Amino acid sequence: MKPAVSEGRIAFIDYIRVVACFLVMLVHASENFYGADTSGLAGNVSMLANESNRFWVAFYDGFLGRISVPLFMIVSAFLLVPVKSGVTMGEFYKKRFARIIPPMLVFMVLYTFLPLAWGGMSWEQSLNDLKMIPFNFPSMAGHLWFMYPLISLYLIIPVVSPWLERASAKEELTFLGIFGFSTLIPWIHRFISPEIWGECFWNGFTMLWYCSGYLGYLVMAHYIRYHLNWTRSKKLSVGTVCLLAGAAFTGWSFWVMGTPGQTIETPMLEWSWEFCTPNVLVASFGAFLLFSCIECKKTPALIVSLSKMSFGMYLMHLFFLGPIARLLIGGNVAEPLVPVALAIPCIAILTFICCALTTKLLSLLPGSKWYVGC
Repeated sequence: MKPAVSEGRIAFIDYIRVVACFLVMLVHASENFYGADTSGLAGNVSMLANESNRFWVAFYDGFLGRISVPLFMIVSAFLLVPVKSGVTMGEFYKKRFARIIPPMLVFMVLYTFLPLAWGGMSWEQSLNDLKMIPFNFPSMAGHLWFMYPLISLYLIIPVVSPWLERASAKEELTFLGIFGFSTLIPWIHRFISPEIWGECFWNGFTMLWYCSGYLGYLVMAHYIRYHLNWTRSKKLSVGTVCLLAGAAFTGWSFWVMGTPGQTIETPMLEWSWEFCTPNVLVASFGAFLLFSCIECKKTPALIVSLSKMSFGMYLMHLFFLGPIARLLIGGNVAEPLVPVALAIPCIAILTFICCALTTKLLSLLPGSKWYVGC
């Protein structure tokens, strides 16, 4: 696959970054309508207020939003794998981690202390979050979970690159078949047994541990770029079918488990929303194929700018999303001030705009790459 290049940039990759960034905000906007508490984000227990919330959360969060994280993972691998010839492991780590770790740490500290300014958390909670920064994300920054698998992906790229350089298309497909099978694990954990294939309290690593997780998306990205020589017409048709089929199942899986007015454990409500499940894998593959069909001689300047700012926008978006959601909801998710069908996308759109403007302003300051990544 030879991607269309516009002024040194791969055009469709910029579009993916922008759309995936927006979809992350759409997901978090949706969480306001099924979380069982007033935090605005889904915790361990969820409850849907009515049938309208049930349908629209399933649509926006499930049908549309679940491909966001896999798309980011595929994009990273598509651009970085295999490691360029002559680049050592140390050089690769230095370049990649210098870009993501400083902004990540800056926002971890901001999410630890900034909510104190508006009474969003106590000093006790802030200090506890501060102590936990070396080990996990702050309590007010649940979205930063994504940074840890991204770091893991960067760590493994120099290790798997030599194999990918010499592997045949058939060998990569064999691995992808194993990875595809491993995406059944979340379902098996929920509906058959929490411990399978060697898992027990003294061993958390399953038989397929090293062939599962986001490494599969990494190999898939490499396979698409170097071995998938489909025509544009075939990519459009297969991509459409895969996206619609996978997304439809993802949305349905939430809808069928959610009974309005009843509390339910969030992992059961989201039983097929993990990013390494068969349906999300199929939908993400389809979406990536469709994006890869974008052909343009020059990527619009706005798209390029938003793509460059997407990391900073992702890092800060919860600061804006919460207040915007409270403004549009008005304290009652069953009867929000704006109907839920419009409230969810409006929350996401307004958050996206606020993040884009803020990130742009911050990017004009000296050393902005250390705190917003651009």
